Amino acid sequence: MRFQDRRLSVWLVACSLAVALVPAVTRSHGNVAPQPVDTKGLAELGETWRTTNPYSGNKLAAEIGKSAYSMQCARCHGIDAVSGGLAPDLRYLPKGEEGDKAYLGPVRRGVFRDGRTMMPKYEGIMSQEAMWAIRTWLETVYVE
Repeated sequence: MRFQDRRLSVWLVACSLAVALVPAVTRSHGNVAPQPVDTKGLAELGETWRTTNPYSGNKLAAEIGKSAYSMQCARCHGIDAVSGGLAPDLRYLPKGEEGDKAYLGPVRRGVFRDGRTMMPKYEGIMSQEAMWAIRTWLETVYVE
């Protein structure tokens, strides 16, 4: 077998392996769609949406919120809420009612611009308890 033929054979085998492995590699990245959050231990909030954070200062809510943030929000808003510029840096959300209002609307309904989804809507996927738990954790990393 000539050198060029051998190189072509190696190249074809490498390409075949790459094509065969693409589905496995793609699946191994994980599910990037919004997921439900386990809020066991938090007081249930019922059907009526709260306008202010009922868990503010709640240590368990902050722990659940930190984990939920990592699963749901970090890919766009940054690890530990430190944005890399893709989405707003949530550490700068105002504290209290003003920040609660700025936070809850986009999380519940999503953000859409010019027919594009900038942020998916989480209502119907994450519970109100999960959303407020994330907000509770964000309060712990607040920066003025």
